[in-house]
Amino acid sequence: MPTSLSASEFVNSVVHLQPAFATFDCDGTLWSGDAGEGFFDWELRRGVVSDDVANAIRARYADYRAGKVSEDDMCGEMVTIHRGLKETDINQIAAEYFNQHVKPNIFPEMQELVERLIEAGSDVWAVSSTNLWVIQAGMKYFGIPPNKILAATVKIDHGVISDRLIRVPSGDGKPQAILDVAKRNPDAAFGNSRWDAAMLSMARHPFAVNPNPDLEEVARARNWTVYFPASKPKN
Repeated sequence: MPTSLSASEFVNSVVHLQPAFATFDCDGTLWSGDAGEGFFDWELRRGVVSDDVANAIRARYADYRAGKVSEDDMCGEMVTIHRGLKETDINQIAAEYFNQHVKPNIFPEMQELVERLIEAGSDVWAVSSTNLWVIQAGMKYFGIPPNKILAATVKIDHGVISDRLIRVPSGDGKPQAILDVAKRNPDAAFGNSRWDAAMLSMARHPFAVNPNPDLEEVARARNWTVYFPASKPKN
């Protein structure tokens, strides 16, 4: 159900549940804003990919915004545009982007919640449709290791990025990735948009954190807990 709990009350209430397995969406849930979209724009302006690739993907993104390209396809293409680049270079660029533009927007109570769950013995995973490189950079601040991150991922050939997708955890792809890799349903799940609804539906305790209006409507109808971080920026 919707809640007006303070930050500390919210964190304590979740920790009290003692979830053995918890899954967290990242963009909009652990921090404000969309790190995937932000990184995409930032790297194109920096010339990380060639002009031809940048022009083509900008056109695809315009089609996505117009509803002509699916969410899954767009999230996948935002990863595969790095084909032929060294993964070490993209890891470094992603860390630079996260530290400069996303780290200041981390919700402190969500960071505390993840850390306390891990300390209490919960198996905590990050599940995101944003590229793996950005999410890995972010999870260093939450204590979630790379082997417990499910994000948009491609195969790497001898340190070079390919265009062969492994997974894009978005919408129904989130529960599928969780079941494929973790092989069990979460006791608690946290998300902020309709793309997280399927993941929240599979959890014993679903939490709509900083929800967009679409997810908030679903959460209220299903009597899920709704929590708006105290540190949420004012628009």
